[in-house]
Amino acid sequence: MNYAALRTRYVDDTVATASPAKLLTMLYDRLVLDLQRAEAAQREGNKVAAGPHLTHAQDIVSELAATLDVGAWDGAKQLMSVYTYLLTELIGANIAGDADRTAACREMVEPLREAWHQAAQEIAVTATPLEPVGTTVTGRSLGDLGVG
Repeated sequence: MNYAALRTRYVDDTVATASPAKLLTMLYDRLVLDLQRAEAAQREGNKVAAGPHLTHAQDIVSELAATLDVGAWDGAKQLMSVYTYLLTELIGANIAGDADRTAACREMVEPLREAWHQAAQEIAVTATPLEPVGTTVTGRSLGDLGVG
């Protein structure tokens, strides 16, 4: 096997075995990385290079929105509003090639990423091996952080 195939398998295995909290933090980490890369490309005037990063960022935000259970906690509806706003801004930043708009999205996402990392860490510390980490609502299993 070559390096690329091994890396792909490792990433696939990591995602497949990650807890819902870990998946959420991985998505936020990648979202910030995509925004950083897109912003850098836009500042260089390279809309073509920025496009795939912004499109991937849109895909991540769409996935976050699709898996958010707005009834799971009090702030979920507001978080859904943030996701909706981010999608609109990311599309606009991509069309316009606007690095400042991309940077504003990144600046909005970074504190959310830190908050989710902290929440995931707190769950990991307080959960016991015998304690279930998700709850079931209408036959659907929710992740530790209200997504799943």
